[in-house]
Amino acid sequence: MSLSRRFVLAASLPAIVFASGPAFAAPASEINRDVSEALERLTRTNETAGNISKKARAVLVFPKIIKAGLILGGSYGEGALREGGKTVNYYSSASASYGLQAGAQSYAYAVFLMNDSALKYLRESKGWEIGVGPTVVVVNDGVAKNLSSTTLQDDAYAFIFGQQGLMAGVSIEGSKITRIER
Repeated sequence: MSLSRRFVLAASLPAIVFASGPAFAAPASEINRDVSEALERLTRTNETAGNISKKARAVLVFPKIIKAGLILGGSYGEGALREGGKTVNYYSSASASYGLQAGAQSYAYAVFLMNDSALKYLRESKGWEIGVGPTVVVVNDGVAKNLSSTTLQDDAYAFIFGQQGLMAGVSIEGSKITRIER
């Protein structure tokens, strides 16, 4: 894809992100397949994620988030909430941003919900904005070294993985997670 096409995509992504909704949602079978593959890849390649997955009440997985920006930016992706290995609901993750940014990338993320209150908050909110509500710890290499089954005290742990593209940095802070009605 040429640089000019990426910039056009980046400039139009915020409108696409917020115009998207259930009418544009991927088929459930496609989301389930992608969620299974992403979760398996994460827990196979990240020992900490594998250990946390065994203790979590549920996991919210977004296998492909597309993020692009040229001063205005945005991201969007669809995923599923799994409890006991089974999909119970589908969600979208969207964000918008403004500032010094240019580029495009894709990534995946998984949020392990550790207790009933975090799970209840997700189910009852009309859209959960990461950074508001339950405490979410974004697990990087430094955090992972200090986590064990006895130190898991927070409501949720998020892992960002599979980054590809030409944009510096990735953050899920400010992402709004909304249930997709099916």
